[in-house]
Amino acid sequence: MEPFAALPEQPEAKRLLTAALRDGPAHAYLLHGPAGTGKREAALAFAGAALGDERRAHDRTHPDLYVLEALGEMIRIDAVRELRRDLHMRPFEADRRVYLILSAHLLNEDAADALLKDLEEPPDYAVIVLVADELGPLPPTIRSRCQLVPFRRLSERAVREWIGEQAPGLSSNQVTALARVAAGRLDRARRLLEPASRIVATTRSPSTRRAVIARFSGSAPTSRSSTRVPSGTAACSPVSQPLDCRSVTTTIVPRRPAASAPDAVKAARYFVDPKSGAAASIAATAAARSAVGRTTTAA
Repeated sequence: MEPFAALPEQPEAKRLLTAALRDGPAHAYLLHGPAGTGKREAALAFAGAALGDERRAHDRTHPDLYVLEALGEMIRIDAVRELRRDLHMRPFEADRRVYLILSAHLLNEDAADALLKDLEEPPDYAVIVLVADELGPLPPTIRSRCQLVPFRRLSERAVREWIGEQAPGLSSNQVTALARVAAGRLDRARRLLEPASRIVATTRSPSTRRAVIARFSGSAPTSRSSTRVPSGTAACSPVSQPLDCRSVTTTIVPRRPAASAPDAVKAARYFVDPKSGAAASIAATAAARSAVGRTTTAA
C-alpha cells in the first residue's frame, strides 16, 4: 500500500517523500506549511515506511521511533539534550532510527543551537524529520541542513470530502459553508464541528457568550446580570493563559463528536458573509472579542 494514500492532496510533498523512500532517506527533512494540512500524518507515514512497520509507527510504539513534542509554548534545550543522548543508540529492530520533532518552529534559541550540532554530523543510521507550521522562527542554519518538503492549504473540495466523512448527516450546502470557513485547514474544520465552538459562535447575547466562556475556562462570568449557560454545555479543566479568540476555539473547547446538521450550519452562516461568501479568519473571533474585552450587560 502506498504510504501516503490517506494524505489528502499535497502532490509535491508526496513526490519528495516517496522519492526519499525509494532512493534512501537523507539525514534530515523539514516538513513545513500551515497547520491542519497533513504534515504530522505525513511524517508518521514516512517514519512507518522507513522503519518497515506503519502500524507501530502510527501508534508511536516502534522502538526505533523517537517523537519529540513541545511541552507548553516552546521546545527547551533539556528535551533536545535527551534526544541527543538517544540519537547515539544503535537501532533495535530496523536498519535505521527515525526522530520526529513536531512543532519544530517552537524550538527556543538554545534548543535550536543544540540540535544544529547533530544536524551537521548525524549518525549514519539516523533520519531526523522536523515538522513546522512556519519557517520564520527556525534559524537559517537549521533550514539549510534539511531537505525542505512544502505543504499547502487544502482545496475546498478536499475539506468538503473530509467534513462529509466526519459528519455524514450534513447537507451539501452545509458542508460547503463549513469548508469555506475552514479555509484549507482541517484543524479549523475540526473545531467548527465541536459543540462548544458553535454555542459561542451562534449566540447573539454578549452575556450568554461570557457565561459559556466562563464555564469552559473555570472562571466566573464578568457580567453583572445572572446568565444561564445553555444546557448541554459540559465544563472542562481550567486554563492558565488569558482568554482570546484562539483560547475560545482551541484551548478551552473540549473534543466532541461531529456536529448534527442543524447546529453545524448555524456556525457556518454566522462566520460567512451572506453577500460575498467571504470566510472569517477563525471561528468566533468577534464573539471572543466581545466576551473578553467588553463589560456590556445582557442584551
